[in-house]
Amino acid sequence: MDSEDQTRALLAPSPEFLVSVKVFPLIPYLKKDVIKSIDSSLSWEQLTASDINFAVVRPLVFKYARLRNMAVIYAALVVRSYFIAQSSSNLAHSGVMLSRAALCEILAMKLLAHFASNKIQLVAVLTTGWNPLAGAPPEIVGDVKEALRGDEDQFNHPQNAIEMAISTQAKAFLASPIVQSVVNDIYSGRIVFSITGSRAMLADNYKPRAIEIYDSRKAPFLDHYRLRVPKYNAILQFVNFAVLLLTFIACLYSRELESVTFWEVVFLVFAAAFTLKEYTATKEHGWTIYIANIWNVFDVSFVSVFVAYLGFRIKGLASHNTDTSQTAFDLLACGACILLPRLAFFAVSNNVVVLALRVMVSEFILFIGIAAICFSGLLFTLYTLASNRWTVKSIAWLMVQIWFGNTSLSFGQAASFHPFFGPILMTCFAALSNTLLLTILISILSNTVARIDAVSRSMQYLFQYAISTIEGGNSDALFSYQPPFNLIAFVILKPASWFLSPRALHSANVFLIRLTSFPYLVAIALYERHLAAGQPLRRSSKGVANSFYNSLPRHIKTMPVLEYLVGSHTTDLYDAIFEVEDSHDFGLFDGSQADGDEHTMHSLPSPVVPDFGHESSSGAPFQWQSGHTMSLQVEVPSPRTRKTSVLTPLAETSGNADVIKMDNSTPLARMFGRFMPQGATHSPERPPHHGAGLEIGIKRIEALLEDCKTLPVQRLRDEIQELHVRQARIENLLLTLTHGMHNDTNAPQKRGMRS
Repeated sequence: MDSEDQTRALLAPSPEFLVSVKVFPLIPYLKKDVIKSIDSSLSWEQLTASDINFAVVRPLVFKYARLRNMAVIYAALVVRSYFIAQSSSNLAHSGVMLSRAALCEILAMKLLAHFASNKIQLVAVLTTGWNPLAGAPPEIVGDVKEALRGDEDQFNHPQNAIEMAISTQAKAFLASPIVQSVVNDIYSGRIVFSITGSRAMLADNYKPRAIEIYDSRKAPFLDHYRLRVPKYNAILQFVNFAVLLLTFIACLYSRELESVTFWEVVFLVFAAAFTLKEYTATKEHGWTIYIANIWNVFDVSFVSVFVAYLGFRIKGLASHNTDTSQTAFDLLACGACILLPRLAFFAVSNNVVVLALRVMVSEFILFIGIAAICFSGLLFTLYTLASNRWTVKSIAWLMVQIWFGNTSLSFGQAASFHPFFGPILMTCFAALSNTLLLTILISILSNTVARIDAVSRSMQYLFQYAISTIEGGNSDALFSYQPPFNLIAFVILKPASWFLSPRALHSANVFLIRLTSFPYLVAIALYERHLAAGQPLRRSSKGVANSFYNSLPRHIKTMPVLEYLVGSHTTDLYDAIFEVEDSHDFGLFDGSQADGDEHTMHSLPSPVVPDFGHESSSGAPFQWQSGHTMSLQVEVPSPRTRKTSVLTPLAETSGNADVIKMDNSTPLARMFGRFMPQGATHSPERPPHHGAGLEIGIKRIEALLEDCKTLPVQRLRDEIQELHVRQARIENLLLTLTHGMHNDTNAPQKRGMRS
């Protein structure tokens, strides 16, 4: 790869390249391969086992990884949505379809690792909005349009891989470390990108930003894009909820039935701005992704209460009916049951009870609905038997009291319905509701909490974390305005977008954002440039705090409360130890041991050559061990001593190097003689006995090779061959015996057949 390709690999993919990516051809191929791979119901543990991984998952991963198609993750999750839909409609093969959907999620996780080498490319794979019909033939596009009955909105709403994972409940995929690294970068604002708005209330697509690593030193001081960072957006959302709650309380305390007070007007403005923000979020991401966030359920509930209050209040003021206005304020007072917990749950969002709350509430509502349907027949029966002595409302209220434990009412009022059937029906209802069904309900809710163990709890939290993060990356320009300024921006910019050019609309939008959010932008800029982690002021202030803490007396520093607030100094000591780079050589190991594992072989038994009259470097001669095994007694040299060989030097050399004339009487001499120059003669400065020393060394090597034949390795090889021969003999003997037994058993059968 040349330098130009390397530079291009570090940059984000261009919009032209992303548009040219073919998405649709991946979908039918993935669907076909997954169907061929899985034809039985398998659990997640079985799909992630080593045998299924090597036999099924890895071949598919290698097959699609070779395409280097950035939309393959999105396509795998689209196929997963198909199998999930099939599992609910085809109950006979629900287990197989769920297994195939799980395989699609595993494929998405495995394939994503092939894009993890480049962080910007990884972000582009997960955050780019893909059109599932990109690359489809025109006839298929026409068929899809016909199936959708001409709904053009579906064609102009691309989704990215993270949104697709949220809509298909791919919690393992979203909880994977690779995806979470991207989610964390998006949440903290380290990754900057823009999403093209297709369903936005106020779309500003004039200057789409490519994916890049955010650098506060290069960014403008009043960077209005930082208002869309999920980390800052969460803080601002908490502030907006606190202001909304204060205006809500002030409205209720200063209420007047016949007129509108100042605090009621303020509350109406903030509540209307909150409603607009929630409606914009549902339009931006769709209802499926919006309602998947547990906190949005509270927001929708409060919006419903506010709309009902507004309807009754307008009707009461128009008709001058104080009772209707009183009903409006009574409905509004019920909103406190939603606003206060919503504000408190910001601090305990990771609690297991909060994570299980949504599932418990949904199961409770489903159970109560089924019970109400079942007992509606009893309600009609009691109303018929009462002969106009009881109304439907009073009978329903009586049944609710009995349902929640007031069983004595069922026995006291039973005869008033009918002297014979009344006690029987009320006794059966009390037994079913208070004894059986409530016990089942408690068991269901207990199992719900027990199901959320440590793994699924963290997975559920990461799932909700991904939802809140992807909701923060909105393309709608209204999200950059804080309530109630989003109402002003909507009133001004929405009509202006009909006649202004995209550039003029963008300029007006940026001006209004910086005007209305000036304090927030200044605070964010100062924090990122001076107070964020790694900034000079943050490091200097930490040093001053440490110096002040170290200057305190010992009896004050060791106070438990102060040590808990500041942090244990022991932990700082451990951190400082690992921060210091050590380059000292303490001589703990010698050079031969520090080089690698091959230098540790001196401690193991090893074959050596017999002694030829010379001693080893340690002064101990070579000794033969019993059993034809040989060991070398080597003294480990100190790091400062000169390393010497355990073999005796072949000859003492001095002076300049020369070429030696060797005798070719031995095979090794002839082999080494081929590499010597022809016609080489002895140097006149060197005596001729050096060639004899080289011949002695070669003879030693030949003797070493001959002695290796007597080592235990050769004996072990012979014993293994002998064992193979014995095994063959035993197998032949067993084959002969079994053949004889087979003939003996077949002979009576043949005689019986002849008779």
